[in-house]
Amino acid sequence: MPANVQDNLLSYGLAFTGAVIWATYCTVTTRIAIGKNGITLFFMLTALTLWAKYLVGGGGSMDFSLHALIYLALAASAMGFGYAAWNVGILLGNVTILAGAAYFIPVLSAALAALSLSTPLSLSFWQGAAMVCLGSILCWFATRAQPPKLACRSQT
Repeated sequence: MPANVQDNLLSYGLAFTGAVIWATYCTVTTRIAIGKNGITLFFMLTALTLWAKYLVGGGGSMDFSLHALIYLALAASAMGFGYAAWNVGILLGNVTILAGAAYFIPVLSAALAALSLSTPLSLSFWQGAAMVCLGSILCWFATRAQPPKLACRSQT
């Protein structure tokens, strides 16, 4: 594994940075949002960053077709609604259930992508997905609030 990280340092570094930024975003959102949904600003900053990367990195030409535009609209809608729902859940919902559901969403996403691309998913994928979902359920059971126990006093 260390050799793989060394060979792909940029990829692992970006993934780690993304995980830290996402955790920070989810933690800070509740405190600084004051009940407002800040996802629009997040998307504007993300779009600005990606366009800057595209222009600086000399991105290739863009080919537009009806098929590509439909997929773009569907992907943008799914991401936009997903992030907006996540933000509403962070601000107003039960964060424990939201976090549990977050483990299942990538499984559903992979299944839909495999269906869309006509690519079968291996048995090891489904075993891993089942373990992640089971782990999420176990974490939920471990962290949910327990009803207070009543102390029994013996009368003597």
